[in-house]
Amino acid sequence: MKKVLIANRGEIACRIIRSCRTLGLETVAVRSDADAKSLHVAQADEAQAIGPGPAKHSYLACDNILAAAKASGADAVHPGYGFLAEDGKFARAVTHAGLIWIGPTPESIEDMGDKQRARLLARAAGVPILPGSARFAVGDLAGLDEAARAVGFPLLVKASAGGGGIGMRRVDAPEDLAKTVQATQALAEKSFGDGDVYLERLVAKARHVEIQVFGFGDGHAVHMYERECSVQRRFQKIVEETPAPGIPTEVRAAMADAAVALVRQERYRGAGTVEFVIDADSWAYYFLEMNTRIQVEHPVTEMTTGLDLVSLQIRLARDDDLSSLTQESIRAVGHSIEGRLYAEDPAMDFLPSPGRLQRFKLPKGIDGLRIDSGVREGDQITFHYDPMIAKIIAHGRDRDEAIARMLTALGQLQIEGVRTNAAFLGRVIDHPAFRAGDTHTGFVARYASSLTKG
Repeated sequence: MKKVLIANRGEIACRIIRSCRTLGLETVAVRSDADAKSLHVAQADEAQAIGPGPAKHSYLACDNILAAAKASGADAVHPGYGFLAEDGKFARAVTHAGLIWIGPTPESIEDMGDKQRARLLARAAGVPILPGSARFAVGDLAGLDEAARAVGFPLLVKASAGGGGIGMRRVDAPEDLAKTVQATQALAEKSFGDGDVYLERLVAKARHVEIQVFGFGDGHAVHMYERECSVQRRFQKIVEETPAPGIPTEVRAAMADAAVALVRQERYRGAGTVEFVIDADSWAYYFLEMNTRIQVEHPVTEMTTGLDLVSLQIRLARDDDLSSLTQESIRAVGHSIEGRLYAEDPAMDFLPSPGRLQRFKLPKGIDGLRIDSGVREGDQITFHYDPMIAKIIAHGRDRDEAIARMLTALGQLQIEGVRTNAAFLGRVIDHPAFRAGDTHTGFVARYASSLTKG
């Protein structure tokens, strides 16, 4: 492996470039017409144009990316997260083109990408799952009412091919079921090309906790502890931290063991995340899904363990000796919190706020602070893509110190030209309930009046 094409954009492309440089690898950026002057293009050793601004014509265009790899002479492809990162067909096409795929096998991607199949595989590995239904295809709702009664209300309608909080809707009463299923099917068909949905019991007071795993493809695997991801808007994470506050040690250990059992059964290869929902009243935990890629929130794990997860992905793909990466060798120190900084307006239901970053000054001189960003002052936040500006990660000797450093960093941010959620993040992290570790997936909705004020 000598040259890596990064099939992504923004902050994750910049993040991958850093690890490639550490490993002595050349990098190839791909870019849409809208990203011609983007930071990831400037940082890479070379760049290849792959199409116009809309993602379906560029970052989701498999043939265009493969053509870019061929034209650049790249011998490996890293997909990052989002776009084609969890597309088994793309992974298979990369390997068929004679390139090294930096990620899990296409079979694992497809196993876990089908949420129904993933539930069955988790159950086979002894991992607890929530009551759920068989899948319902577009135009075929036979047995829907009976399935809903068996699952129980409130419940979630979930896209079988969904992910990232997309294609998931709550239903509280039977009279809302059919129309919600049909609306979710339409969204799933548009977003994923697969309109199948299933029903799953909703945990009323839930915490969303995930386990970072790494498999070696031979039935061996390790974990890098958990991440708390309960603070969300529209089922999408905005604040993550490790360790998860207040969860009993035995529950954390049991979840980690369950995650590793699933990874071993799958003979999974590479970095991945097994996600759980925890009943905050009983501490019972249940499998949600497995993400077969690097996660947006991976830096909080890197800050506490000292590991470079992207480098580990690359080193595994090029068959480096990773025998020293044992469970006993992985230690977590201190506490780390990440806030996702978006160009959006929390007071307007988190409406995206595209525009030019007329002023963008990042905090400096704060111990334990890391900022991952894919933009600079003067860059455009475009409506074509996710409006993330940066990820702000604060590490401390304990949770209180990490919170203090995060609040200092948020207070020093200077951004003009777009609306951001910086003040909102500060209110979340400084909220008495957050400080007390009393977080759950309904946190933002419960405290909305104080968190989203203008």
